[in-house]
Amino acid sequence: MYFVTGTDTDCGKTFISSALLCKAASQGRASLGLKPIASGCEETEQGLRNSDALSLIAQSTIELDYEQVNPVSFKPAIAPHIAAMQTSVDISPDTVIKHLSPTLSLVNEADFCLVEGAGGWRLPLGEGAFLSQAVQALSLPVILVVGVKLGCLNHAVLTQEAILVDGLEIAGWVGNIVDADTSCIEENLASLHQLMSSPCLGVVPHLSNGSAEEAAKYLTILLL
Repeated sequence: MYFVTGTDTDCGKTFISSALLCKAASQGRASLGLKPIASGCEETEQGLRNSDALSLIAQSTIELDYEQVNPVSFKPAIAPHIAAMQTSVDISPDTVIKHLSPTLSLVNEADFCLVEGAGGWRLPLGEGAFLSQAVQALSLPVILVVGVKLGCLNHAVLTQEAILVDGLEIAGWVGNIVDADTSCIEENLASLHQLMSSPCLGVVPHLSNGSAEEAAKYLTILLL
């Protein structure tokens, strides 16, 4: 099981997570994607539904109820700790782990399991706590999604440093070109290869259709 984080909110965590799950399924692996906390959910007849969580569900071969995949959901598209404060919901690290515990017991059925975070590595949960503390408690290896755009080198290195300082392993990183007009993309990618200490699991170009199936062609999970 791996935790997927990113260099910032719009780096493409869900896109890459979905593509990795798709890749695993194409190799005959039983796959499962989880999204413990999600903001910006839509009110439906079935309850709150988050597009990121639904994307993970669509690419997972193991079928779970929606609430098992996304146990904590908020309607406003705002920082989760602010939404939690407004609705008096506890999202402390211990509570996040408690919400995940029933599902984690099913992880042994999966050959490849991803837990996708929200925001970046230091996502606040309120009262001085961070989602990264839940990842530490579970000792999950991390996959880092780097949104390739101006400023990504700084964001990637700082995130890498924070993960390693927290005593966790970075299993690999993925470059996701979110801005096709970024200057010197090849040079930036070369710098990332030099600066990152973990293996590169692939570089996904800026895709017009943005499908997980297309992105999966550029990824490898052989190292995982």
